[in-house]
Amino acid sequence: MRLYKQNNMQYISEHYIEIIGSILSLIYLYLSIRQKIGLWIFGFLCSALYIVVFFQSKFYADMSLQFYYLAVSVFGWVSWKSGKQQSGKELPVKRTKKLQALVLLLITTFVFLLYYFVLTHYTDSPLPLGDSFTTALSIIATWMLARKLIEHWILWVIVDGLSAGLYLYKGLYPTAILFVIYTVMAIVGWYQWKKDLHQHNINAPVAHNLNGA
Repeated sequence: MRLYKQNNMQYISEHYIEIIGSILSLIYLYLSIRQKIGLWIFGFLCSALYIVVFFQSKFYADMSLQFYYLAVSVFGWVSWKSGKQQSGKELPVKRTKKLQALVLLLITTFVFLLYYFVLTHYTDSPLPLGDSFTTALSIIATWMLARKLIEHWILWVIVDGLSAGLYLYKGLYPTAILFVIYTVMAIVGWYQWKKDLHQHNINAPVAHNLNGA
C-alpha cells in the first residue's frame, strides 16, 4: 500500500503540469459548451502548460498548435466581446456556409501536408501522420469556435477520439483520459449548440417583426 502511494506521488510530481493542464482544459470545454466568454482565459492558460507537456513527449505538431491556441484565445475573446457589444447580446451560433466549408477543407489539406512534411523530414516525431492530421483539424476547429460555427463540434469529435489513442500510445494517461472525456463532451456540445441555434432561428423573425413594426 505504501509503495502504491509512493508510486502515485512520484507520478503526480513528474506529471503535475499535465494534470493541471487537463483540469484547466475540462473547465475550458465546459465553458465552451455553455458559450461563456471566460473559456478563452482557461484556453490560454492550458495551452501555455501543454507547450511544455508536448515538447517533453515529442508531439511537436501539437506543441506548435498550442502557440496557435494562445493567439486564437486572444482573437476569440475579442471576437466574442465585440460581437456582444455591437448587438447587446451574445454572439449567436451560426452554421458554416458551403463556400466557407470548401475553403476550410482546402486549408486543412494544405496544413496537414505541410505538417506531415516537416515532421517526417525535420523531427523525430514517432507518429507524424496522426499528429499532422489532428493538428490540421484542430487549427480549423478552433477558428470555427472563435466564429461560433456549430460544425466545429463535429471536427472535435474526430480530433479528440483520435488524440485519445495517440496520447495513450505515448503514455500520457491523464491527457488520454481527458480526450476521451473531450469526445463525449464534444457530442454534448453539438446538441447544446444545435438547440441554441434552433432557438435563435425562432427568435430572429420575431425580433425582426418587432423592429419593423
